[in-house]
Amino acid sequence: MKDEYKTIVVASSGEFKDRGSRFIAYAYPIETEAEGLNYVKQLKKEHLKARHHCYAYRIGMDKNNFRANDDGEPSGTAGRPILGQLDSFEVTNLIVVVVRYFGGTKLGASGLINAYKQSAALALDAAEIVEKQVCDVYRIDFEYAIMGDVMSALKKVGLAVTKQHFEETAFLEVSIRQSEVEEQLLLFKAAVQQMSVEQAATIEKIEGLKITFQRTI
Repeated sequence: MKDEYKTIVVASSGEFKDRGSRFIAYAYPIETEAEGLNYVKQLKKEHLKARHHCYAYRIGMDKNNFRANDDGEPSGTAGRPILGQLDSFEVTNLIVVVVRYFGGTKLGASGLINAYKQSAALALDAAEIVEKQVCDVYRIDFEYAIMGDVMSALKKVGLAVTKQHFEETAFLEVSIRQSEVEEQLLLFKAAVQQMSVEQAATIEKIEGLKITFQRTI
């Protein structure tokens, strides 16, 4: 299972000039389309006199959630070249917006493609690109009677606790690398029951304990 992807840590930018036109590229890490489009909206307010605000984004690892927008430039001369740089850098969960100030000279299709490509590449070159893991978050509800066993098992298996709740009811949330979910949860159940992994694999339910999937991050 592929559960790693490349993205950028924080926003970055780059600028390319050709025959008087300025192409200012901004790259932002995002998790949703709405988040990306909000950056486009912000840049349109910041660059009111710019002629175009073209962009491309890709979200997720299956390469199916993407968009390329030419914002008035000839079809295929802006959004697609930007998207091509996302793929060239093998990154996802980000948007690149290129703001163009027209310099008075038309660049032609090839000139536009090159300008949007180069400006996007400059923004990504300036970014810190990192590899991130895809993790699944599980909620562990448990009765206080077995709290000692649960906490001991978490420590033994080394599960990362991301949230804790101890009031009338008790629960925790843990984050597990997606490719290791089955193995880690089985080790956890075995540790709670203080039995072998082979024995734990045959048990469907543990008294006082409930484990439910929450989300993928």
